[in-house]
Amino acid sequence: MMLNDNVFARVSDFDAMEAELTGIRHHLHAHPELSFEEAETARFVADKLEAWGYEVTRNVGGHGVVARLSAGDGRKGIAIRADMDALPIVEESGLAYASQSLGKMHACGHDGHTTVLLGAAEYLARTRRFNGTVTLIFQPAEEAGKFSGAQAMIADGLFERFPFDAIFGLHNHPGAPEGDILLRSGPMMASSDTVNITIKGLGGHASRPHLTVDPVVIACNLVVSLQTIVSRNVDPTQTAVVTVGTIHAGSAVNVIPEYAKLALSVRSFDPKIRNLLQERIVKLTQSVVDGYGATVEIEYERGYPVVVNSEAETAFARTVAEELIGADRVSTCHLIPGSEDFAYFLEHKPGSFLRLGNGTNSAILHSSKYDFADGSLITGAALWARLVERYLTE
Repeated sequence: MMLNDNVFARVSDFDAMEAELTGIRHHLHAHPELSFEEAETARFVADKLEAWGYEVTRNVGGHGVVARLSAGDGRKGIAIRADMDALPIVEESGLAYASQSLGKMHACGHDGHTTVLLGAAEYLARTRRFNGTVTLIFQPAEEAGKFSGAQAMIADGLFERFPFDAIFGLHNHPGAPEGDILLRSGPMMASSDTVNITIKGLGGHASRPHLTVDPVVIACNLVVSLQTIVSRNVDPTQTAVVTVGTIHAGSAVNVIPEYAKLALSVRSFDPKIRNLLQERIVKLTQSVVDGYGATVEIEYERGYPVVVNSEAETAFARTVAEELIGADRVSTCHLIPGSEDFAYFLEHKPGSFLRLGNGTNSAILHSSKYDFADGSLITGAALWARLVERYLTE
């Protein structure tokens, strides 16, 4: 049974922390670290958590930090995750707290995600108005694309060493009003696979194409053929993307080259569609290339899986969000073709990945001019605090 609303965290409870959280966020923004290099960020986070009374474990799956706090005699456990790494981008924001490391930038808002969870951590340690155990996961290397921080932490025994019942995370959302919350049950963010195709033909002089097997012509026909997979093999009610991102062939105008290389990005929201795309891409590529008398090597690399939010946990998070900021500021998120390694956690535990509005005029993610919206910090911190309190209330 839900207790009186005044028992649980409210946004106003964090007003006094706003300046402190803004300062933390600006510090992290000015000192970005790339995937697998987050040593100083991890130290900064761990030191604060230890000072607040958490049991802190460092270097989980690399530079990962796991902090745990228990209150009462409850046996339930909840985990909240924030990512810490930056991107290899030269910042062009002109901000007073812009990156001090050339070629490294918090262009995806992980500085904000980390700060939001630190704000909730301080509040929960100070108030301890919950009954059970909260596990805070500060994850490295979300931007790695493969062999990511989530995978590394899981391989390092995250679930066995720090047991919990459900896990939640969030990402900022440019285009939505600051502090609004977006949720979606079921598939939310796409899987992301990469395909490298090398076509081996027979090179020769440009004036004698009949004596060659031209890999450039084959590559061009293959690009067009690949576009039929989504339009003719995937159910029209499903969403999928097959994008040829690069083509490399030749170095001289009068030479037909020996090789042509293509790289594809493949995205979908359903494991069955993901398998179908792989099957069709491989078979179609082999068929097209074989038809021209060439040979082909295909490297099909599976990246992050689909982010699939569990129904019960998403409904619970929606209830908490509506209690916190009102139903008019909570909405259903559209499908997002980007990918997230939070998906690996959701393959093991029920949970939900939320989106936090970053402003309607926010620069897009991974832009050199992007910045996390400080105006959403206390809403995000209050959301995590209230979610923990509500989940760990008996």
